Amino acid sequence: MNVAVIDVGSNTIRLLVGCRTGGPLTAVAQGKRVVGLGRDVESLGAISAPKLAEAAQCVCEFVDDARAVGAAMIDVVVASPGRQARNADQLVRLISRASGAHVRVLTREEEARLAFEGALEDVQGDGVVAVCDVGGGSAQVAVGTRREGAVWIRSLDIGSMRLTSRMLDDDPPGDAAVASARHEVERMLTGFLPPVPHTALAVGGSARALRSIVGSKLGADELDEVAGILARTPAREIVELYDIEPNRVRTLAAGAVILGAIRERLHVPFQVVRGGVREGAALELAEQLKAA
Repeated sequence: MNVAVIDVGSNTIRLLVGCRTGGPLTAVAQGKRVVGLGRDVESLGAISAPKLAEAAQCVCEFVDDARAVGAAMIDVVVASPGRQARNADQLVRLISRASGAHVRVLTREEEARLAFEGALEDVQGDGVVAVCDVGGGSAQVAVGTRREGAVWIRSLDIGSMRLTSRMLDDDPPGDAAVASARHEVERMLTGFLPPVPHTALAVGGSARALRSIVGSKLGADELDEVAGILARTPAREIVELYDIEPNRVRTLAAGAVILGAIRERLHVPFQVVRGGVREGAALELAEQLKAA
């Protein structure tokens, strides 16, 4: 039977309906809408009434979509907007009342663990793995193994939208602004000393968009190259050249900067994979459904 996860993030709200019958998780239906809750959180400290209404309406439509394809269980997970917005409780109440679905705010640790579990669905083999999920409002890093799960977890209170709003809002942002953003991220990573993994996986919208420009391997050279491209190229040209959504392009330089700083501390290049928080949450739901 199908399960559904609706992920309310800083940039986008996404739907995943999946099914697992002994093998890997299979996507049955997906949906995405750019809502931009994080921009309100960054500029106002809270989510405005129009954005609250837009988020609730979007979740309602995704719940209807999930039920239409036979989702037996639906979980709505709220990421960094639920932790950072002053009126996060209001967001949760509105979504819950409007949709009738179960809504929960993910802790930083839960978000990192779900991203870890979802990412490992896409790879084979054992060994120590690091998973990095750079979102709009925060970045999570989890290190562990397939057998033991995520045993080292850290969450950084900086994401692609937040860094863009603070330091990279020009189009294009320019080399000097990107250099300043690098210094700021380096400052925020003081004391960030993860275990060195055999493999590092990057998940999330920023990583997938960067893959469209420089490929699925994000090493030091690739991340430096793409940061330079994004620093000097207007957003409309990036959209035309690489077929990336305009809303994603705006925050992409920040995503490259954050991933670059984290990669430097992991000492291995990232491989971009499809799975992430939604897949991890859907796997959990599938296990609950199986047990029931």
